[in-house]
Amino acid sequence: MKFAFYFGHPAQFLFVRETIKQLHDRGHQTLLLIKKKDVLEKLIEESGMECINILPEERKNTRIATIQSLLKRNRIMFPILKKFNPDLLVSSDASFAHLGKIMRIPRITILEDDYEVIKPLARLTYPFTSSILCPNVCDVGKWTEKKIGYDGFMKLGYLHPNVFTPDKEIPDEYGMKGDYAIIRLSQLAAYHDVDLQGISADFLQKLIDKLEAADIRPYITSEGDLPEQFEAYKLKIHVLDMHHILAQSSLLISDSQSMSVEAAMLGVPSLRYSDLSGKISVLEELEQSYKLTFGFRSDNQLGLVNKLDLILSKDDFKREFQNRRNVMLRDKIDVTSFLMDVFVNYPIKKHNDDAYRASHETNNSIFQEKRA
Repeated sequence: MKFAFYFGHPAQFLFVRETIKQLHDRGHQTLLLIKKKDVLEKLIEESGMECINILPEERKNTRIATIQSLLKRNRIMFPILKKFNPDLLVSSDASFAHLGKIMRIPRITILEDDYEVIKPLARLTYPFTSSILCPNVCDVGKWTEKKIGYDGFMKLGYLHPNVFTPDKEIPDEYGMKGDYAIIRLSQLAAYHDVDLQGISADFLQKLIDKLEAADIRPYITSEGDLPEQFEAYKLKIHVLDMHHILAQSSLLISDSQSMSVEAAMLGVPSLRYSDLSGKISVLEELEQSYKLTFGFRSDNQLGLVNKLDLILSKDDFKREFQNRRNVMLRDKIDVTSFLMDVFVNYPIKKHNDDAYRASHETNNSIFQEKRA
């Protein structure tokens, strides 16, 4: 079979990276199309894969620019897809939904955001896509008949212990000795990030001071340029090492929803500074059911600081959060195996993940023994 993928964000590629590798191993053909976004192209290249960057220049952060970019993507990708002639299109973007409809190619939209959070994108995408593949907890609005739900998270596609084991030597290779924390700063340029506030320079300095007072070395990873005063904290690593570094960190402070979920998958406590707190079902489940992440709106800096103090006051907080992660893993499936079956056996409208749950529980019986 032939599979075409379009990625507009590193996390989207990572979600299906292991699945793409398995598709290759089974003799299937794949086409990867991307636009410029953060380290996406470098990530694909360092994963040993090839891609076509159809939009090498980043777009402006306006609604008009978003629509213009969509139309441009459709125009550029149409002849590429026509030549490749795929059996299935997979993306989080509206462009594949539109082109697949026009070209009569089945298309799956992959995401883990609720309809209300991504309403502008959903309105452009859901009427034209064949299926919406997302965690069971996600709300897709009135398009439930198109939903292929699964009991897991997108980030388990690349951070489940069946496909990812942290290399404990990697932090040492970068001289990251002792306890350290990651501070993630995003550019807030996504379609659902308009009008959202990130971590200010003053608040960032306050958080750094807090961490250093607890003998935890802060490292900052940022999509944009850092003010000169924070350059000494900049995390300089290979992009493929990020999850090994994150997995062995003490905690994450972030205005990024995506990396907060990644930290939860690894059992690393995360504090989210975002006005989307309380609005995203995946993060709400991770917070309310598993207490792996904690969200604070931009008008509640004190709440975040108090939670940081509480976590740091516990001598065994790392073990506690690993136990919480084990409970979460016990409840969820091996997402990569699930994706392989969905893609290769498409079309389907609904999918029962009981078989994957049974296999998952057998392979991960150690998680049964640990409770938060």
